[in-house]
Order: sequence, then structure tokens, then C-alpha cells
Amino acid sequence: MSRYSPLFDALNDSQVKEWVPSLRAQVEQRLSPQKHGDFLRWQSVLDSFPSITASIVDLNASAITVGQEGGCDMETQAEIKTLLQKLKPWRKGPFLIHGTYIDTEWRSDWKWDRIAPHLSCLKGRKVLDVGCGSGYHCWRIAGAGADLVLGVDPSILAVMQYQTLHHFIGPRSVYVTPHRLEELPAELNFFDTVFSMGVLYHRRSPIDHIYELKDCLRAGGELVLETLVVDGGINTVLVPEGRYAQMRNVWFIPSCLTMENWLRRCGFLEVRCVESNQTSLDEQRSTDWMPFSSLPQFLDSENPNRTVEGLPAPKRATFIAKKPD
Repeated sequence: MSRYSPLFDALNDSQVKEWVPSLRAQVEQRLSPQKHGDFLRWQSVLDSFPSITASIVDLNASAITVGQEGGCDMETQAEIKTLLQKLKPWRKGPFLIHGTYIDTEWRSDWKWDRIAPHLSCLKGRKVLDVGCGSGYHCWRIAGAGADLVLGVDPSILAVMQYQTLHHFIGPRSVYVTPHRLEELPAELNFFDTVFSMGVLYHRRSPIDHIYELKDCLRAGGELVLETLVVDGGINTVLVPEGRYAQMRNVWFIPSCLTMENWLRRCGFLEVRCVESNQTSLDEQRSTDWMPFSSLPQFLDSENPNRTVEGLPAPKRATFIAKKPD
């Protein structure tokens, strides 16, 4: 829990200090053996990593880099690699940890490269990343100069992966806690920038999700929302009857025009779609670090523009909007 103490201290010195007792209790309760059968195994892995002072920490590299190849002896490098492999599957990345390249399922750096040119300056900002996984984009946001980055994700394994990265990277104002967005206090009005990437289509009520994101932003703050989209007009929304690309929990996939309309209806200003693309088989795929089925298995083998269910293949778009002052 000590790695979260600076977060609690920072929030105690802010307008949201009333949140700290419940946040602390939730983190302590969820990061316990009672909450997940694999917790003790993962904690044992985390406790086994050697303590090494990194000669290089590069949060702006495509593969977030800690140390350098040859920076520690071969035996230690092999030990680190073996331990990192015990925290599979690694979904968001990539990372380069003391010579070990973690080739994650997603090339999350490609998404960052598409989005970053459109962001307001992150230097000095307080940022929330919803559904952040192991925190790849949290570290990139810190590399862009943010003062405080909080990622929330309900996956305990993702949080343990974050803690592993924190162990090697060292003290930074980057934190990932085991939460869902809806568990944050209502009308927080605290963060300068809020990211929601790859979350909206998993929500039964996309409008509620947008309002929850809005409540986390200060007046004048910036929302960055990335989601699945379909081609169509302002009233086009795909609602899969069953699975979508083998995912059970996909509810609403809007067109870009519909998504923009939803954001405006929720009170956002300066709404714009800044990029869109069909997810490629090089951006999401199985690897040695995520050896389970991935996008190639979710698409029609004879028509990669359709999912195995016969629906349009995954296309994603990013929207940026401003909360009114």
C-alpha cells in the first residue's frame, strides 16, 4: 500500500480530500487475498522482483523503457523475464524492462501516436484514465508532463502489472487503482483531462457513462473518448443481438455523427472527431505475452471486413470535447 501513499497525500491537499478515506479503504480491501484466488501468486511474483536502479527510464518511447540491455547481468535479466511471464496475459503496451520486450496484445503506442497530436498540452495537468489496464497510457501521459495521473481498472491482474512497472520505473505520480468509473464520487469536478478509451461500448448506458466522465472533469476540462464506431448517419447505432467480435459485453456502437450528437446532448462543447481507423491485424493480435485468441480469430477468415458474427469489423474513432467553463 505504500506506493499509494503519495496519491492519498496529494488528494488530501486538494478539493477532494473527503474522498481519501473511502478510496484508501477500497484499495486495501480489493488488493487482498480474499478478493481474487490468484492474488497471493501475483503478489509473490511482485515481491520476487530484484531491486535495480534503472540507468534509463523513457516514458516517451513507443515501448516504455526501463534500464538498458546489459544494464544488469544475464542471470538477473533471465530472472526478470521469467517473473514477468508469470503475470500473463499482458494486453496493453509494449514495454522494455531491463532487456525483456513485452510484446503485448495491443500496440497501444499506435493509438497514442494517433491521439497525442490532438490533445491539449498535458504539462502540469491532473489526468484520469478510465479502463486503463496495466497503465500504458498513464505512463505516456506522465511522460507528456502531467502532474498527477490516476488510472482506474477493475482487473486485479492489471493493477498488479502496474505495480510491477512502478517497481522498476520508480517514484512517479502515476497510480492505477482497482475501480470502475461509477465507483468514483459523483460530481468530483477535479481532473483537467479525462480519458475513456475502449470503454463506452461495454456500458449498458452510454449516456450515463458520458455524464460520469463529465462529472470527473473540472469546468473547462477536456474529455478524450475513444470507442468502436460504425459507418452511418446521425441516427445510426449498432446494437449486436449477441456477441460482437466474440465479445459478450458490447451494447451500443454508434456512428461518428451519433457519438458527436451524444456528447453535445450531454452538454459538451467543441465536440470533434479527431481520428478514425479500422483496427488492423498488426495492432491487435496474439503474442507470446498474450497467447489467447485475439482479433485474427474474431474476424471472418474469408472477409476480414466482417466479424465472425457477420457484423462490420472493428473500427475505432477518437472524440475530443470540452466541459463548459
